[in-house]
Amino acid sequence: MTFNDRITISHEICEGKPVIKGTRISVDFIIELLGNNWTHDDILENYPQLDKEDILAALKYASGILKSEHVYSIPPKATS
Repeated sequence: MTFNDRITISHEICEGKPVIKGTRISVDFIIELLGNNWTHDDILENYPQLDKEDILAALKYASGILKSEHVYSIPPKATS
């Protein structure tokens, strides 16, 4: 399974945020829930339209975005 099987992006749904296909549940919302100490079971209980593979796809998608991000270090200005 790749996240492409589960994640979709459309300007007509949630202003173009990546969401779980067939829902209006965004990837960032799932990541936020996990960051707020929700377990996979908590999410599945509260959002029964999701399954475990949807949560894993959201994590894979977010990981892929972060891996492809370019980070540029800017040294601090010297103080006099």
